[in-house]
Amino acid sequence: MRSRLLPVVLSLVVLVLLGLGIPLALSLANGEQQRMFLDRLTITERLASLAQNLVLNGQDEPHMRKVLQRYQEVYGVSSTMVDRDGTPLVSSPTAPAVTDASIAARLGEALAGRQPEPPSLFLPWDSRPMLLAEPVMADGEVRGAVLTVSPTDALGEKVLVQWAFVLAGGVVALVLATLLALPVVQWILRPIRRLDEAAGRVAEVAVQGGTPPQAALRSGPPELRKLAESFDSMATSVTELLAAQRAFVADASHQLRNPLTALNLRLQNLDEMVAEEALSDYEAARTEARRLNDVLDALLTLARREAMSGAPVTIDASDALSERVAAWRPVAAARDVELRADIPDGLSVHAVPHAVDGILDALLDNALKFSEGHVPADGDASVEVSAYRTGAMVAIAVRDHGPGVEPEELDRITDRFWRSPRQQNVAGSGLGMAIVAQIAERSAGRLRLDLPEGGGLRITVELPAQPLV
Repeated sequence: MRSRLLPVVLSLVVLVLLGLGIPLALSLANGEQQRMFLDRLTITERLASLAQNLVLNGQDEPHMRKVLQRYQEVYGVSSTMVDRDGTPLVSSPTAPAVTDASIAARLGEALAGRQPEPPSLFLPWDSRPMLLAEPVMADGEVRGAVLTVSPTDALGEKVLVQWAFVLAGGVVALVLATLLALPVVQWILRPIRRLDEAAGRVAEVAVQGGTPPQAALRSGPPELRKLAESFDSMATSVTELLAAQRAFVADASHQLRNPLTALNLRLQNLDEMVAEEALSDYEAARTEARRLNDVLDALLTLARREAMSGAPVTIDASDALSERVAAWRPVAAARDVELRADIPDGLSVHAVPHAVDGILDALLDNALKFSEGHVPADGDASVEVSAYRTGAMVAIAVRDHGPGVEPEELDRITDRFWRSPRQQNVAGSGLGMAIVAQIAERSAGRLRLDLPEGGGLRITVELPAQPLV
């Protein structure tokens, strides 16, 4: 965040420096131009006063030519004197022709009796000279005019030097602002970094039952300190709630399983004592007791999965899948179901701990349960387990050849306690697929369900792939 906040602060500083520096630079240029204008105006007025005799009676022409030449040598100003008709009387050696449009315009203004006015602002890259035309007055009438032409090269150099100092001052100010902004930005971001670190650890610590990390600091902006305090309060509440949930799961496991086990034992003891007319009710009671036991097991498994640490780890998926397939083969054989597996070596995923074991156990339990006793027309009952790499994910797929579901029921399979109306007589709690979906979500994976050709159901779980180190 510092890399984003610091440029914003420096951008504001640059805008302030530009807002101050540009007017200052223009003001300096205007000041230098005013000084040059006043200096050249004095020269022009002096020449106009000397030109009266020349304009009135044509005397002192050689003297005036020497004067104009001397002014050009000393001040670098070329000049021209004209009569009331604009006809040149005497000029300095390098004076431009009076036929030039800009010069003719200035002379026209002077012969009309107008005094010289400051020209528009000269900038260092301007090459135009400064033109000043002063009327020559005699007895209150305009009898001629004097025009001075002053090069502005020296003016541009002075302005550039002053602008260089302004630019250097701006650079120094920017460097100082950067040096000052760094600790200020760090001071602002310190609570945010602490809050980010605490947020990254709070889920793991809270789930594991530890003390939540504290984000509040005594330094930083008051608003961020208050936010960190609110976060600490929230983290404490979440930790306490999760602790209460774990306590409830433990208590439920102990308080419910013991009476349920006792109930099953009592029902078994009644096997030879139930009258024939009550036998159907007795079998129904035993079925419901077994179902209640399955629901309790699934609920406890789901609660343990919800309490699973949120920190993903690297898992050797190939080894984990092969081990679980080997463990489930006897179960499949006992149910007359062939369990096939296609698991290549070298597959690794980045998921929550025991994610691969939990996913495959739930999928195989579901597949074997619905494959038992359901023999497809084209062969024996079977369940296929496959794993493969697909882009940045590792796919774990389990396909059965059971009765399957209706296409419109696919979206409901991961709902808790949902079961297809056609399969209400199959044992189970309806929580297996909810557990698989939860593990996939916690591992930043996804779950796909489809109805393959030939019947049955295929469930594919994709988990983020990570090479083994």
